[in-house]
Amino acid sequence: MSELAVATYAAMTGTHVLERPATARFRTFLRGYDEERERRRLAAAGFRFVGRSEEIFPPLLRAIHDPPPGLYVRGDGSIPELARPAVAVVGARACSPYGRHVARMVGRELAAAGVVVVSGLARGVDGEAHRGALDGGGATVAVLGCGIDRDYPAAHAELAARIVAAGGLIVAEYAPGVEPAPWRFPARNRIVAGLCLATIVIEARERSGALITADFALEEGRDVFAVPGEITSSLSTGSNALLRLGATPLLTAGDVLASLGIEPPAHPAVAVSPDAELVLEHVRVGGAGADDLARSTGVDAARLAVALSELELAGLVALDEGVYRAAR
Repeated sequence: MSELAVATYAAMTGTHVLERPATARFRTFLRGYDEERERRRLAAAGFRFVGRSEEIFPPLLRAIHDPPPGLYVRGDGSIPELARPAVAVVGARACSPYGRHVARMVGRELAAAGVVVVSGLARGVDGEAHRGALDGGGATVAVLGCGIDRDYPAAHAELAARIVAAGGLIVAEYAPGVEPAPWRFPARNRIVAGLCLATIVIEARERSGALITADFALEEGRDVFAVPGEITSSLSTGSNALLRLGATPLLTAGDVLASLGIEPPAHPAVAVSPDAELVLEHVRVGGAGADDLARSTGVDAARLAVALSELELAGLVALDEGVYRAAR
């Protein structure tokens, strides 16, 4: 009896099943179950199923105390890629512009160093971490809290397509047709943490789902990092509490890379104009809008626009909701 039968039964019954049930209902189900037919149905829809007992199943995920029977997979990426060093990047859905910026920057720098970036495809920090990994030309994996055939939220269907097109993967423990449900997302979070050597929390409220992911990581003895946040912001209450409890502060992506024994890639020196150098110095002090930069640098509007365009093209600053921030 394969793990696929267990996963199919879980979908049919709407239950969370990790092992073969010793019930009459399951025995009745098995009598009418055709695994080969189910695999053909999955393949026709563009999906795969990798059972927990298969050699290519991610070893870190197999090691957790409640691994799923298997993973449904969307995308042509290689499953063994998940055996590479992987880091989860999670946080608030309704994150601040700063949180979006940090998530994208961290995702980009981790991916550029060859780390697989794992997150949950949710709005906010999750989505920006995936986008950053794509920007960095690396691999990213999105873990769904619903059936493998759904993009949730629907607004991220294009992002999911980009992940697959770039050689990344969409994975879920839930079969096609399984609807999102509140209890499925904490279950999803154990997979996000379970795939990874470390978890980074960027902006989390006091009862954020990101804290559940961090708890799962801690239970499995994995490293947890938290980005320090403003003490007056409710968006940072949970992440700052993690720091109080002993999580490692994350000040740059290099912090987690060092814990993994990975050398961060060297950023080549970029020559920019004197105006751009001056503007970059002020942006590195803190995010600022164009008007603030004009006042603080004394650079007139026309030259400032040129300098900012130069810095954006060089990948040294990023603009988010009218605020320029240093990109590295």
